[in-house]
Amino acid sequence: MIAAVVAQQKSEEFALWPENWPVFEMFLRLQTQWRVAAGLGGLMFVGLDYAAARWLFEVHDVADPAAMLDDLAVIERAALAALNERAGDGA
Repeated sequence: MIAAVVAQQKSEEFALWPENWPVFEMFLRLQTQWRVAAGLGGLMFVGLDYAAARWLFEVHDVADPAAMLDDLAVIERAALAALNERAGDGA
């Protein structure tokens, strides 16, 4: 079962500038912390749980939480578009 799911996932390589690693790692830590709304049209991803983000900022001693949150918001917007498109397709 797990092998079938892994086989279905698309693997795309991408480049990441070194200065973006900290926010990318934080995004990966938050990847299970989505706020989701359910309605007649199905699920809609609303955004990341910022309370969880704040807690992770404290745990990982983020020097500039405001800058980290701004950077996360850029990734979040792109992820929301992709997640909600996928959810709308019934995937």
